[in-house]
Amino acid sequence: MSTQEPTRTIAYICPECRQSVIVERSLFSLAAAPAKIPCPCGKSALGVEFLADRVKLDVPCLFCGTAHKVTCSSTAFVREKTLAFSCAASGLDCCYVGEEGPVFAATARLEQTVDKLERDAGQDNVFLDEIVMHEVLSELKDIASRGGVSCACGSKQWSFQVNYSSVDLMCAECGAEMRLPAATADDIDDICCKNTILIRGKSKE
Repeated sequence: MSTQEPTRTIAYICPECRQSVIVERSLFSLAAAPAKIPCPCGKSALGVEFLADRVKLDVPCLFCGTAHKVTCSSTAFVREKTLAFSCAASGLDCCYVGEEGPVFAATARLEQTVDKLERDAGQDNVFLDEIVMHEVLSELKDIASRGGVSCACGSKQWSFQVNYSSVDLMCAECGAEMRLPAATADDIDDICCKNTILIRGKSKE
């Protein structure tokens, strides 16, 4: 039996110095007391606090300049491979929690998005990348035409909302939501690999 202590990797991009902050913390230490995950520049810090049945995060946001107060279930925080928390103003991710590999990969993609935003600053685009968004929506349409979009609650009724750099899928039955990134070429590759898309609603027993 392994004695290795379970951990979570947490990542965000500092709004002050714009560098990625990625740390690994033991679940024991995170659950024991409210934690602060500071950027090495000393000008921002992410807060994590375990409550009765959920976890509260205070996330500095590069995109809107404010701190987002977000929560998720304790079970999701502990078990999910990757949790993404987004900035409502921009539709872009601002924090990741999960296993080391998936969190590093997601953060690398977010860095690409930030680089693209900075390169395209001043251009009045409807989407971060028109071509990427078109391809992601085209692939989504193909998957949907085969009946490949469904929710864990059992429903196949859903709607979607197109954002600046992502597409939100919403289950019409239970209200569960899922975000598909649509910012970089990697996002096209990801959806092209999918034959089906499952919105993570409440599974029927």
